[in-house]
Amino acid sequence: MPHVIVKAWPGKTEEQKRRLAEAITRNVMDILGYGEESVSVAFEEIPSDRWKDEVYRPDIEERPGTLYKKPGYRM
Repeated sequence: MPHVIVKAWPGKTEEQKRRLAEAITRNVMDILGYGEESVSVAFEEIPSDRWKDEVYRPDIEERPGTLYKKPGYRM
């Protein structure tokens, strides 16, 4: 714990995903005080035509109380 899941449109390189996972891990360690062994990061690619049904509606629209950074777009 903690486990962070990044959901994004396809097209990012493996290098970009790796760098993001490393940055998230460092920040979780620094801010929340966990050791590296406690942090896991996953990357899920969600095509744009499925974004509304698989991400926006269930994770953003239906769970606003869990968001600490809201998107600047609406669907």
